[in-house]
Amino acid sequence: MTRPAPIRVVLADDERMVRTALRAILSAEPDLDVVGEAATGAEAVSVVRELRPDVVLMDVRMPQTDGIRATERILATLDEPPRIVVVTTFENDSYVYDALRAGAAGFLLKRADADALVQAVRLVARSDSLLFPAAVRALATEHARALPAPPAWVAKLTGREGEVLRHMARGLTNAEIARLMEVGPATVKSHVAAVLAKTGTRDRTQAVIAAYEAGILNGG
Repeated sequence: MTRPAPIRVVLADDERMVRTALRAILSAEPDLDVVGEAATGAEAVSVVRELRPDVVLMDVRMPQTDGIRATERILATLDEPPRIVVVTTFENDSYVYDALRAGAAGFLLKRADADALVQAVRLVARSDSLLFPAAVRALATEHARALPAPPAWVAKLTGREGEVLRHMARGLTNAEIARLMEVGPATVKSHVAAVLAKTGTRDRTQAVIAAYEAGILNGG
């Protein structure tokens, strides 16, 4: 049986010691391959464009171009952009929330242990779940920009799509949602695609953020 190709990772952090520590942890895993590093946001954009990794671990506060702007540029300029995970010191940080709104797939604390780091990279690479949903909910509760009126897409969601969106916000995978709703995984995948299309978002994290800001996930 052919082994799947390793998940290709780029590390973006202005502190060399942080990059060295992250590289040591990830390189010890046979399914993860650190292919590049960057010390600034601008350098991160350049390295990602050149190396086309699957996942980027992006420091949110860097000189020249911060992680938010770097995330925006990467997602705006690549047809098949990598999944970006913001790495931060402070979990309840408006910078982190801005990065999620910009398209980051999730965030990870710098104090997270090695197992949490490795599992986070694997999870976002699979793209079928929300990284740390409780933490995303807490960020949204604190920092969401309340909209004056529900956006037009809210009325366009079917009942099933709304149900799937609520399960997405809980961090459930497509397989878990399928079991709960007693439908096939392909049906759930179709509903998820419809939710992303109607909300105008790139991935599950952005869709959930949009739902919090629209006020349709209040109360969790």
